Amino acid sequence: MRALVQRVSQASVTVEGNVTGEIGKGLLVLVCAMRGDTEAQPEWLARKVVNLRIFPDDEGRMNRSLLDIGGSALVVSQFTLAAETKGNRPGFSTAAPPQEGRKFYELFSDQVRSHGVTVANGIFGADMKVALVNDGPVTIWLDTEVK
Repeated sequence: MRALVQRVSQASVTVEGNVTGEIGKGLLVLVCAMRGDTEAQPEWLARKVVNLRIFPDDEGRMNRSLLDIGGSALVVSQFTLAAETKGNRPGFSTAAPPQEGRKFYELFSDQVRSHGVTVANGIFGADMKVALVNDGPVTIWLDTEVK
């Protein structure tokens, strides 16, 4: 699995004019299941995301996690994180098939919740509009293949 994690002061996702998920302070997590992923990947990735120390402590150092600050997570599926860009038109053959992708997306969201984090979601496979205020900005790339 791959994830692009953004520290936000607020974020929301809208589908067909309706807000399907929104959070205040926390993390926007764009997530993609990859071909060959197993149930171990969402578990590892969720643990990494909730414990990632990218929020400032009292001295302004990135030393606190989502768990430490009591923040929320907005989890949005994004198969384009699997893009292969050798040419000018990206290919997505390394992304998991949709049925598998949905399963791992939902499993990842459930795993984040299991750590006591409030999770809001987009809608898997929908045309979504994501709005965010990136705090910092802080944006971190995670890949379960690069542990």
